[in-house]
Amino acid sequence: MNRRVGRAMHDYAMLADGDRVLVAVSGGIDSLVLAWLLSNWQKKAPIEYELLAVHVDMAAGAAGPGAAATLVGRIVEAMDLPFHILPALWRPDPQAVQPGAASHDLCFQCARSRRTQLFAYARECGCTTIAFGHHRDDIIETFLLNLTCAGNISTMLPRQNLFSGRLALIRPLAYLDKSEIEAMGRELGMEPVRSNCPLSEKTRRREIHQLAEQMYQLIPGAKANIFAALGNVRQDYLLKQTGGRRP
Repeated sequence: MNRRVGRAMHDYAMLADGDRVLVAVSGGIDSLVLAWLLSNWQKKAPIEYELLAVHVDMAAGAAGPGAAATLVGRIVEAMDLPFHILPALWRPDPQAVQPGAASHDLCFQCARSRRTQLFAYARECGCTTIAFGHHRDDIIETFLLNLTCAGNISTMLPRQNLFSGRLALIRPLAYLDKSEIEAMGRELGMEPVRSNCPLSEKTRRREIHQLAEQMYQLIPGAKANIFAALGNVRQDYLLKQTGGRRP
């Protein structure tokens, strides 16, 4: 697993000497393992980079951070990482998550708001890079989600440059499966912090995950082949409207 993380970081040139990296830590096992890995690599890497762990608190109140944010802070600070909590600027209307309410775009709005907030904080504190804990399953499931629900062929990238290269998003766990990350978390004695998701994670993405798992059971090698296909796009065999008829 360590070698595959290294290969992903090398293949996509994720880190460079002097980078200041904001590590987005939700409290899930993926982001906690990512924070540990980047901290561990920092001690032995041939380059120097800084780390700052940040959590967007969806349950902050007048008295201070919510319980989940406080627990995430304890776990991250035990890794000797600088840690900062951002009170969420946007929270869903409680009526939007009632049974029968139209909440199909709630996840999109929530994710977009949190990401926008992280972008702004990265600029504020001089970070050149934001690291997310997305893994191979996330990349494949985003592809399937966009394919079936958004009508386009796209996915999240292991490295993505934004704002004319002033900020980069990196996903060092891109070559690992969720099950491998969970196993690493158990070995490290980590316990994920329960999400404050108002939908209890009963989302379209969860349905796509279940669909993908069924596909992997029916077709041996499907996961590896789908992931490989995302880097082997044959443009000449995709639909292209010409706007006219052949003579």
